[in-house]
Amino acid sequence: HGIVYTPAPLVRWMVNSVEQALRQEFGLNLGDPGVHILDPCVGTGTFILELMERIGPSALPHKYAHELHCNEVLLLPYYIAAQNIEHEYFERTGQYAPFEGICFADTLDMGRTQLNLFAPENTQRIQQQESAPVFVIVGNPPYNVGQVNDNDNNKNRKYAQVDARINTTYAKSSKATNKNALSDMYVKFFRWATDRLGDRDGVVCFVSNGSFLEQFAFDGMRKELSKEFTSIYTLDLGGNVRKNPKLSGTTHNVFGIQVSVAITLLIRNRQGQPQTTLAPVHYARVDEWWRKEEKYQFLDVNPSYDAISWQTLTPDARGTWLTEGMDADFDTFIPMGSKDVKSDTSGANKAIFKLYSPCVQTNRDTWMYDFHAEQLEIKARLMIENYNLDLLRWIRAGRPKDIDSFVTNDETKIKWSSRLKECFGRSMEAAFHNISIRNAIYRPFTKQYLYFDKIMTHRQGYFPKIFPDNISEQQNRVICLTDIASEKPFMSLATNTIADLHLVGAGASTQCFPFYVYDEDGNNRRENITDWALGEYRARYGGELTKWDIFHYIYGLLHSPEYRERYAANLKRDLPRIPFVAAPDFWRFVAAGRRLAEIHIGYERAAPYPLRHIENRAVPWTWRVEKMKLSKDKTALVVNESLTLEGIPAEVYAYKLGNRSALEWVIDQYQVSVDKRSGIESDPNDQADPEAIVRLVKQVVAVSVETVAIVAGLPGLVVAENLGD
Repeated sequence: HGIVYTPAPLVRWMVNSVEQALRQEFGLNLGDPGVHILDPCVGTGTFILELMERIGPSALPHKYAHELHCNEVLLLPYYIAAQNIEHEYFERTGQYAPFEGICFADTLDMGRTQLNLFAPENTQRIQQQESAPVFVIVGNPPYNVGQVNDNDNNKNRKYAQVDARINTTYAKSSKATNKNALSDMYVKFFRWATDRLGDRDGVVCFVSNGSFLEQFAFDGMRKELSKEFTSIYTLDLGGNVRKNPKLSGTTHNVFGIQVSVAITLLIRNRQGQPQTTLAPVHYARVDEWWRKEEKYQFLDVNPSYDAISWQTLTPDARGTWLTEGMDADFDTFIPMGSKDVKSDTSGANKAIFKLYSPCVQTNRDTWMYDFHAEQLEIKARLMIENYNLDLLRWIRAGRPKDIDSFVTNDETKIKWSSRLKECFGRSMEAAFHNISIRNAIYRPFTKQYLYFDKIMTHRQGYFPKIFPDNISEQQNRVICLTDIASEKPFMSLATNTIADLHLVGAGASTQCFPFYVYDEDGNNRRENITDWALGEYRARYGGELTKWDIFHYIYGLLHSPEYRERYAANLKRDLPRIPFVAAPDFWRFVAAGRRLAEIHIGYERAAPYPLRHIENRAVPWTWRVEKMKLSKDKTALVVNESLTLEGIPAEVYAYKLGNRSALEWVIDQYQVSVDKRSGIESDPNDQADPEAIVRLVKQVVAVSVETVAIVAGLPGLVVAENLGD
């Protein structure tokens, strides 16, 4: 938390828009009696100050004394805002009057736990504000989905009433599997503001994180906003550095932050009648590459919402607002997997794979991954020991409720997560097991050992049924792919080991589609491609077709540049759907997918690409890698002071997984590093095989070159007749 300064052009535009909406929709002015205005997170008072400038001198004393309201939960900005507002009133009127409209309170919890929090006068102000018929809500609510690190003991507060309302509205209307994004603070403020209006007409104008505009997790929120307001205007100011790393937060984002920013104006003008239609959604977006100064200028030149050229969106049945670029044919293809098929025992629902799973999330990668099994065992044993010591100490202390404050938050001893604290709260003792040290793919072409355990692994997904033991790694194959709402380009990678949730880095979760599933004891192996899908494919391509053919067809198709480009927008909002193609093309995709899977899974057996060794005899010879570096033209790789590899072909960089090529992932991951918080060192060098990293580089170059050649030889995407039902 800290003092947030909303840039003046944004403040002016928002207040202008609120002012225009009042006039055009309701025939009212900001200074009219009865128009109560509330800023729920006042900060330094910028919105209230701007509002005061718009209110005429005759109306200002009454408005100042009775109908301007604001809240602040932090003491320093509370005092700054009060002084700023009182000074502005003195400048305007020549008289001093204390500002009684500011409450020292948490807006989301007002009237429940905050009475008598600060002083009797503050309690009275809270009660007066709670009873005020607020007509306008404007401001800059905080946006933060949650703490990054559980050891910081700095969670977002839970708000029982607002959280319950989100669950019964936004979450209930959502079809998303993962709804964690609805925990973001700005989502809570949208829900609170809507409810604060009650049954009254009114206006809400917030500047917020813009993720709700397109991410699938917010489908329910978008649906509910369309039901709860009569007009919606959203100005997308862009600046999502996580989605487009070529942008700079300080240069392109209006706040200088990493996430996108949007201004949303919500108008409810029911005029006492029940709302029977969904609100029209009006959308505008500034240029992606504008600098923030250009965005400020745009707001000044187009000073309110009525000066913007809006695009009226047509949301689809799933609550998608931004449908531009989406291909309607995509919905006629067979889904790779669906929640309905996962939970269906009747076979009535149709998909290719019965089960799929998000990949493994440790929430303590530094502790639970390592290039060396021996080092991983040392780390895992230490963390388990410290966990059990805290657990014993907690039990002896009578199991106090505040676990966050009780446990050891020293990250050199233990790394907490919400799941680990849940296990702790249930008095679950941990134990080290050698069989829990498993093979895993952490990043593309980066295998590490993983300590895989129901307590120490934050989220295991279905992997206890996908790779229950080491034997299953010899039998099973999985297709990993970027999940919906990914900030990275779509990718697919086959593997025969457990895979990490952030396989291509933060901002992109990964889903896994296995060929086999097992019981958790490793028995009862069964094929995961549905018999229904097998029947559909055999009806089109012949009775000899196998489920492995379907698996490899999908893997080949997912590498098709035409498929990825044509359905790029669809793949941001839905898991892949697979079309039928003409029979000759189908078998070409099968052959390509089979070879791609073979070289991607078996890359460590690939013949090394013949890169030239340039050896520096002026320094002692070593294979050891500290940190590799590409030359400016990317044709050479400096391994260390004694060795440079030359002759890297340009096509290597065409094989990308997320925002990096396969080779660049290896360069990024195979370096010696020390985690700042825990002090744990990661060293990929293998004393028993000192040439291993250099050999891996050559193998990944070879695999990349062949991958690019296979992809170039894929047939064009000519879609045949599909389901349509």
